[in-house]
Amino acid sequence: QVQLVESGGGVVQSGGSLRLSCTASGVGLDGAAVVWFRQAPGKERDGVACLSLRDYSTYYDDSVKGRFTVSREKDKNTVYLQMNSLKPEDTAVYYCAITFGPATMFSYGMEYWGKGTQVTVSS
Repeated sequence: QVQLVESGGGVVQSGGSLRLSCTASGVGLDGAAVVWFRQAPGKERDGVACLSLRDYSTYYDDSVKGRFTVSREKDKNTVYLQMNSLKPEDTAVYYCAITFGPATMFSYGMEYWGKGTQVTVSS
């Protein structure tokens, strides 16, 4: 059974940092694309960062480019999202998802999802 578990969310002041983790079980991540999404209340779920584990290419939404970094720790079957210079508009539930198809930041392309972790940035 495939499971993705996110952790590392919390409350942080504007300008602060958090590191989210996405740990997979029941599946190896080699060859997958791991995508971080976020969903704020009343808004759609949007992709913010993607790491392709085929070629280690990364993609970022413009709203987080230069502030967020996605990386992998292979031995722990874990992908991280380092979030720096956080802003109140980054407040959302953050989800990780994976696909073994083409790398994409569209939610309909994902095959497995985690349950999410809340990130709250106070001003």
